[in-house]
Amino acid sequence: MTGKIIPDIVDNQTLQTLPETGTAREAAKLMGTNHISAVLIADGEKLVGIVTERDLTAKVLAGSLDPDNTPISQIMTANPDVLAPDDSPVNALELMRMRGYRHLPVVADDKIVGIVSIRDLYAAAKDQLEEDVRQREAFIFDTGYGANV
Repeated sequence: MTGKIIPDIVDNQTLQTLPETGTAREAAKLMGTNHISAVLIADGEKLVGIVTERDLTAKVLAGSLDPDNTPISQIMTANPDVLAPDDSPVNALELMRMRGYRHLPVVADDKIVGIVSIRDLYAAAKDQLEEDVRQREAFIFDTGYGANV
């Protein structure tokens, strides 16, 4: 998998953010409405945290917290690990594997510019593998290097 996080993996993304003063219910609604699994927590354009479906499940549901009265600041991962736009997809995948993440924010000059998911990276890896197979098949079958009977 080659390239950079932006624009090779993440491009033209609409970011979904909430302020720290938001509630767990607002995060859950935003995720549900937009069919996403993580929300970036921001102060203006600056990243301050991330809330994921795991956070909602493990901290709010399992903790019997009231989602309408639980501030995001109580359940978010503050100051999360981030990627730079020019980080490689391979490095992103390795960081996710080592730390057990499914989502990583992308930040440039202290400004949120995207979020990458494990699904995004798997899709890019699949596309790369399929392209490698196509190139090998073209080399083997289209160049006269095979047994033609």
